[in-house]
Amino acid sequence: MAAVDPAASTAGPTQHGPKPRSRRHGAAIELDALDKRLLNLMQGSFPIAPRPYEHVSAAAGVTEHEVLARVQRLLDERIIRQVTPIFDTRALGYASMLVAAKVDPENPWRAANVINAHPGVSHNYLRNHEFNIWFTIATEPDSPLGLGDTLEVLARLAGAESIRQLPTLKLFKIRMDLEMEAGTEALAQAAEAAAPAETERQPYDELDVAVIRALQGDMPVVPEPYAPAAERLRMPVERLLAQLESMQERKLLRRVAAILFHRRAGFSANGMGVWSVPDERVMELGPAMAAFRGISHCYQRPTYKDWPYSIFTMAHGRSKEECDAILDSIADFSGIHDRATLYSSTEFKKVRLLYFTEDYRAWEREHAGV
Repeated sequence: MAAVDPAASTAGPTQHGPKPRSRRHGAAIELDALDKRLLNLMQGSFPIAPRPYEHVSAAAGVTEHEVLARVQRLLDERIIRQVTPIFDTRALGYASMLVAAKVDPENPWRAANVINAHPGVSHNYLRNHEFNIWFTIATEPDSPLGLGDTLEVLARLAGAESIRQLPTLKLFKIRMDLEMEAGTEALAQAAEAAAPAETERQPYDELDVAVIRALQGDMPVVPEPYAPAAERLRMPVERLLAQLESMQERKLLRRVAAILFHRRAGFSANGMGVWSVPDERVMELGPAMAAFRGISHCYQRPTYKDWPYSIFTMAHGRSKEECDAILDSIADFSGIHDRATLYSSTEFKKVRLLYFTEDYRAWEREHAGV
């Protein structure tokens, strides 16, 4: 069995793996001003309402019909990945973690395919580091294996030389909005810092689970997109919307939003900036770093003897240079210059988790006999 070694040796992050993607516009599709406006609104202002596209159209200054047609076109052209509820993994009691794995650099796809087969793996990237595969994984609240044993099995199946577990100690930000209208200067500016987010399990009941099962995944682009789920649940739309608002208040639901294909939307680079922050400054600087517009995720994670980086910030930009500019602005603001930046060269997997499905148990029965 491959060692689960959180303190394995690492060399400088720029000395390993393929060259990071740095195409200025990547595989981007040309978008007009209204497309960009709608993408911003759909990422951040899609309401829990009977006719949410009416609200989007009012904010955009166009008709509901125009919004529906544009959003469907953006889906067809693979600019929008999906319009979907975003539930909170930790609030639902799922154990989750960022994991770095050291696999055969000559054939990382073999290991990636094994890792991707687990239904709780939502993101998996090849990065320019000795630990070359970085993925996020979640296991169900009542998983017989649990997260630790699941990682042991995955390490063995993937032939990983070692893996490093990087759980979240403190969550400062998780909100994947790509700024479509503003430029680099806006992405590199800080907004008001927010308090760290709750990461503990929250109470929920069978109705909450039924709502999640009925609504998760792709929502239809129709005037009343919540209606099909309400019909499946045999409840009025108004009752479903009230339940969703309650779930949002209880932190089970973060929001409903459009998720974009980054590169198709013009954001061809993402850089994971990791920072060596003194322990006594983590609670000061974590929220401040998270406040930068170009940062989508910000966490405190454990440090190790050979890994001094306690704060992780994920920067998204239209180019590697734009990501660097965002991270450089954080360095100038914070005074922390001891950082490493890990760029992704291949996206092996990126999906939204599906909760309370049989797939988790099926994987555990097949691979661990439980």
